[in-house]
Amino acid sequence: MSTTNAQRSPVKKMEAEGKQAAKEVAYSPTMERLTRLGYAIKGLIYITIGLLAIQGSLGKGSTTTADQLGAIRAFSKLPFAQVLLWIVLIGLVSYALWGVIRAILDPFHKGKDMEGLLSRGGYLVSAATYASFVIPTYQLIQSGRSSSGSNQTQLVAQVMAMPMGRYIIGAIGLMAIGAGLYQAYTGIASKFEKQFKTYALTAEQYRTAIQIGRFGTIARGVVFAIIGFFFCLAAYYSSPGRAQGIGGALSYLDKQPYGLWLLGIVAAGLIAFGIYSLMTAAWFRFKR
Repeated sequence: MSTTNAQRSPVKKMEAEGKQAAKEVAYSPTMERLTRLGYAIKGLIYITIGLLAIQGSLGKGSTTTADQLGAIRAFSKLPFAQVLLWIVLIGLVSYALWGVIRAILDPFHKGKDMEGLLSRGGYLVSAATYASFVIPTYQLIQSGRSSSGSNQTQLVAQVMAMPMGRYIIGAIGLMAIGAGLYQAYTGIASKFEKQFKTYALTAEQYRTAIQIGRFGTIARGVVFAIIGFFFCLAAYYSSPGRAQGIGGALSYLDKQPYGLWLLGIVAAGLIAFGIYSLMTAAWFRFKR
């Protein structure tokens, strides 16, 4: 028995040293700077999505889809686009890494109960989502073109062609609806993550930041719930084309009665969420 324990102890020691090394890298000053950049890029993307949605609803002739890739394509039309897109690319990678860190190292102490695991799983989904924009951004840098939005339909079709594929898409839709409703609830109840160095803010600044965060979180929750609804429709009708992203959700709102007002409110909320992300980039409290 003692021999077995002696054999295991070096393995445990190596595991402990590996975890410690990972934490040192994850919580290093360099990673903190990259995380701040990631939040800033995320904020700029959401602000641009909101502006594109408003521009489209007012009939300003914009052909750019109001979603993450549409926002990145809009950046490519600005002065010094190459430099800006490289910064965006680094920010996307940084935010994806931060999602992995939040999921695995749990700096927000979500724990291992059901609610904690769901939150940490959401961080992984967020990491995968932002990582998926890296290649299209790199394509824009290299050739001025990126993967088209139709890739989403192709991906959904490929999943549906798998055994139980429709059920997988339906499950994704239900999870998106659940995530959207949960986000809306956390915004209403003001239980969303507050990641500020409160000592660096005045009481008025903190209250303003929280109100902006609440509004933005509720709006993003509404959009996520609509996206989930479309994925459920795609699964029910076995029609990949029915699956929609942020752009499709915003377009759906625009076509409803009082659609201009509905879209305007939600688009303003997405802009607020972007501003909140920029605030987080500036006042982020890096928990160890």
